Amino acid sequence: MNGLSTILIVVGLFLVGGIVSFVKQKMPASLIAVLSIGAAMCLVAGIMRLEVWS
Repeated sequence: MNGLSTILIVVGLFLVGGIVSFVKQKMPASLIAVLSIGAAMCLVAGIMRLEVWS
């Protein structure tokens, strides 16, 4: 696991925590949707950069 994949996974998990917080605060659905898209992209990019795939 290299540094960039670690950073992407950590940022993705941080954004998932933000999603949970925003849902509890009843924030607008569009904001939650944008945040969840960003979290999903970070997590997928981090997982795809792992060296177990090659």
